[in-house]
Amino acid sequence: MTSASTPARPTACLVLGDGTVFYGKGFGATGQVVAELCFNTAMTGYQEVMTDPSYAGQVVTFTFPHIGNTGVTEEDSEATDPVAEGMVVKWDPTAPSNWRATGALSNWLAARNRIGIGGIDTRRLTREIRQQGAPHVALVHDPAGDFDLEALVAAARGFSGLEGLDLAKTVTCAQSYRWDEMRWAWPDGFPQREGPGHKVVAIDYGAKRNILRCLASAGCDVTVLPATATAEDVLAHDPDGVFLSNGPGDPAATGAYAVPMIKGVLEARPKMPVFGICLGHQMLALALGAHTVKMNHGHHGANHPVKDFETGKVEITSMNHGFTVDAQTLPEGVTETHVSLFDGSNCGIRVVDRPVFSVQYHPEASPGPQDSFYLFERFATAMDAVKETAGR
Repeated sequence: MTSASTPARPTACLVLGDGTVFYGKGFGATGQVVAELCFNTAMTGYQEVMTDPSYAGQVVTFTFPHIGNTGVTEEDSEATDPVAEGMVVKWDPTAPSNWRATGALSNWLAARNRIGIGGIDTRRLTREIRQQGAPHVALVHDPAGDFDLEALVAAARGFSGLEGLDLAKTVTCAQSYRWDEMRWAWPDGFPQREGPGHKVVAIDYGAKRNILRCLASAGCDVTVLPATATAEDVLAHDPDGVFLSNGPGDPAATGAYAVPMIKGVLEARPKMPVFGICLGHQMLALALGAHTVKMNHGHHGANHPVKDFETGKVEITSMNHGFTVDAQTLPEGVTETHVSLFDGSNCGIRVVDRPVFSVQYHPEASPGPQDSFYLFERFATAMDAVKETAGR
C-alpha cells in the first residue's frame, strides 16, 4: 500500500512536442495515441464532445473538473463510438450519479479503445495551449508506469498535424440513409417524425445526430449522403433544400471534392435553400470564393458569445473548430452575418438575395439553451417560400 507521503506511481502521461511532460492516472483503454491537443470549456456534455466527429485527430482537455460524474448513456452520443482520440481531466472520474446513467465513463472508454488521463493541472495545460497554439502530443496509458519519454517526444513531434488533412472521409457514412428521429422530449425520449416534409439532402462531413434531429423537428424529410457525394448525386433526389454538416480536418483539403459539388448545386438550383454548420459553413464559404485559415488554438466550448449583425442580438453558442473563414476574403454578394465577441472571427455568412446561409457555431448543441434554434426554422421557412413561389 502506498503511504500518504509517497505519491502513487503514475500510470499515464501526456507528452507535448516541446518536451513538456504531464504525469497522471490513466483510465479507459491502455495504449498510446498521437494527436493535436485542444481544450474545451463546456461544463456539461463530455460524452457529446467525445463522440462529436469534428474532434477526429484530437485529444481533448476538459477545463471543467467534474468529468464523468453523470456517467454515460447511449442517448447522449453524437456518433456510435467516441471519435476524439483521448481525454485529459483534472480529477479522476467518480462513480456516476445520475438517473439517466447506464454506465461509467471509464468502462465506456475502455470498451471503445479510448484513453483518458486524470490528475492533470488542466489550468496550466490550457495556458500552454493558448500560448503556443494547439500542440501535437503523445498520450499513453500503461498500468505498469513504464514510459519511454524520448520516444514519446519524437512521436509527438512526428505527428503531421491537421493542416492539409482531409478527415471528413474517415467519419462520413458509407452509404446514404434516411433520418426521421426528432429532438429529445420528456417523457418519451426521441419521437419519430411522421407525414410529408421538406425534402432535404444532408451532406455528412461528420454530422452530429442532434443536428439531424433538429432538421427533422423543423419538418424536414432528411436523406443523408456521404461527404463525397457529387452535385449529380444530390440533385438526383430533387431536394427542396441542401444541408452541409459539421466535420473535422482542414476545410481546404475536404474542399477538393466538396467545393465542386456545392458549386454545381448552386448553379443548377440558384433558388434552392442551402444551410451549413461548422465545416459545412467553411465548405460553403470556399465554394463562394472565400478562404479559410488555421486558428492558434481554435474555439471549443459551450459559452461562446456571437453577435448577429442582422438582428443585433447576442447568442450564447457552442463551438468546435480549429479553422475559420477569413472574413476579409468574402466576395461581393456575400455578407458577414455573425461574429465572435471573443476575437472578432467570422461566425456566419449569407448570400445576398438568395436563401443560402451558414454559421460557424453549433445551433443544435443548446448552450443558450435555445438561442440558435431559429436557424433551423429559417431554413424551413426558406423552403416554404420557394415552394409558394413555384406553386408547389
